[in-house]
Amino acid sequence: MPNHIRISLYDYMNLSADQTVEALRAAGEPTRLRILSLLAAEELSVMEMSRILDQSQPRVSRHLKLMTDAGLIERFPDGARVYYRLSHDAQARRLIDTVLDILAEDAGEADHRRLDEVRKDREEAAASYFEQVAPQWDRLRSLYVSESAVEAALEKAIGPGPFERVVDLGTGSGRMLTLFGKKAKMSVGLDLSQNMLNIARTNVTKAGVEQVELRHGDIFATRLPAASADLVIVHQVLHYLSDPAAAVAEAARLVSPGGRLVIIDFAPHDFEHMREAHQHRRLGFADAEINGWLLDGGLTPSAPIALPHDAEGLTVTIWTAERRVQDRKTA
Repeated sequence: MPNHIRISLYDYMNLSADQTVEALRAAGEPTRLRILSLLAAEELSVMEMSRILDQSQPRVSRHLKLMTDAGLIERFPDGARVYYRLSHDAQARRLIDTVLDILAEDAGEADHRRLDEVRKDREEAAASYFEQVAPQWDRLRSLYVSESAVEAALEKAIGPGPFERVVDLGTGSGRMLTLFGKKAKMSVGLDLSQNMLNIARTNVTKAGVEQVELRHGDIFATRLPAASADLVIVHQVLHYLSDPAAAVAEAARLVSPGGRLVIIDFAPHDFEHMREAHQHRRLGFADAEINGWLLDGGLTPSAPIALPHDAEGLTVTIWTAERRVQDRKTA
């Protein structure tokens, strides 16, 4: 065994011998190594892993249970589906990283090509949906929850400003920019849908908002400078994403000292039809999950604001978090 590997594995001596053996045994099987490699890229459902691995769902589920019991991965239900991700435990992640690091470079190459196919199918379905609904986007949103109530709560949570720079990630029809752009010296809206951006351009112009830049951009890799915005908004975007935690991390990266990140999305629900009818990947988010991501991003969360649900039973939550000035200085 090479020295660097021996040293890395020695780090796990703070686990008990039984725990270490159990974890290594759980990872020590070809399909399970393939699964760990896939989950290192993003969280996945059993159905998606079954497709990528070309194995039955019951067989994949057995592997997942063994690794979950060993603490290598985490299982979390989302409506009728179940997703899996790598453990957030630091010791388990170091062990997984070491195991994956010593695999041959081309190991799992075919799996990751099939993962790219799964991602492409998701993106095409979402893009088709957004292009179709873009002209009626705000009307569709009103079917879920009262936008006037959300916006009133947002105005109160965000405050009167003024702001140096507002960044709206997944700007859609540009509604957040029409609300808060006038309070900012400069605003930026990013979206992957050109049709949405065209509608946003029309809306911000009608609203008389100046100094607005609308960009075709990826919420996971915005290419915006770190600590460049004192207000970052992520409005009804996370439930469409394959890796919402990564999107929150990127949004948090943009928040300047003393600045604020605001996330608006659904609380957990069981409206399964949202997946097919509206391309929702996640059926809402728990406070603990969002707050954990905010803390990971170096932000200090405030108490979430849960808005009364409408007749259909959906509840919208507003999560806010700040980057304290001293946090940046000591980072």
